[in-house]
Amino acid sequence: MTTHKYSTLAVHAGQHPDPLTGAVNVPVYLSSTFELTGIGTDRGWDYSRAGNPTRDRLEEALAALEGGTSGHAFASGMAAIYALVATLRAGDHLICSHNVYGGTARLFNLIVRHYGIEVEYVNTGDLNAVDAAIKANTKLIHVETPTNPLMSLTDIAAISEIAHAKNVEVSVDNTFMSPALQSPLALGADIVMHSTTKFLNGHSDGLGGALIGSKPEHKERFLLVQKAAGGILSPFECFLVLRGIKTLPLRMKQHEENGRAVAEFLSSQKKLTRLAYPGLKSHPQHDLAVKQQRGFGSMLSFDLGSRDAAGRFLGAIKLFLNAESLGGVESLASHSATTTHFALTDEEREAIGITPGLVRLSVGIEDKEDLIADLEQALGAV
Repeated sequence: MTTHKYSTLAVHAGQHPDPLTGAVNVPVYLSSTFELTGIGTDRGWDYSRAGNPTRDRLEEALAALEGGTSGHAFASGMAAIYALVATLRAGDHLICSHNVYGGTARLFNLIVRHYGIEVEYVNTGDLNAVDAAIKANTKLIHVETPTNPLMSLTDIAAISEIAHAKNVEVSVDNTFMSPALQSPLALGADIVMHSTTKFLNGHSDGLGGALIGSKPEHKERFLLVQKAAGGILSPFECFLVLRGIKTLPLRMKQHEENGRAVAEFLSSQKKLTRLAYPGLKSHPQHDLAVKQQRGFGSMLSFDLGSRDAAGRFLGAIKLFLNAESLGGVESLASHSATTTHFALTDEEREAIGITPGLVRLSVGIEDKEDLIADLEQALGAV
């Protein structure tokens, strides 16, 4: 499958017809256990926590889409990030992008640190800062690029080169770009993480997460966490992600077209005090986005100056929905300080730039003129 172009991979990776019936769609194997063929022998599966035929197909597809050696599906994006760090040990040092999704910071700050793992937040867009932060006990650099919701970028190739020179692995949260627009493993990263809830599923109807490894030891490591900790994705939700992946290239083209159009419209609006979209030449890392991404996606954020102004805007939108999450076919708007980054303190939010007036948009696949008209009338209420 790896010789095919991306749109072909999306339709066919992991999707070969069922050998028993010829069914074109992957069957949903709703079985918790499987009949053994003898003592210690089976047909490939024995218990669904350890492996399931539907999950196998999804994991095959994920590995193919990211160019990895193995894919691993988890119950949510956070379960995937937990699995990523689950094999770190007390005394290990973890470096993380400084303005990541608030749920990632909550996991690292309130749970992972209690295991004796040292977590350090660094501006991974500053290569010198990353190089200086690496210590003898550093085991992993976790990068979110673009970051949620400030759309800050990290040079994946450069970070990977710095890390590998010091025997440190690099993981990349590729949720915002999806495999259609960014390939971290091809740029030198070791592990890719996704919230499959978002663009991979694409229909806002199922939670999920994924890790894609690039080395044989990653397969062993993440299989162990799946089996031992048990945070695996259900067969039905694996089916939903497989269904979504088939149209990923088509959806991302429309997301991209709409995202660019919305960003161009917002760039002329005087009520905004800040606008973050890497596709705009005004974005400080626009050139990096051009270099390492195959597009700019449909995620962006802007600041209306105050919580009151953000509330007026969110109260006035009609086509956009005031809701958390992202990457579905419908357009969403959310107030980052009280949703994605609510778990942080006021001081922590201020330190990374999550201001009271910040609004994040996930631009869907509706008609772009309708979306712009909705934003224009909602801004009129500010």
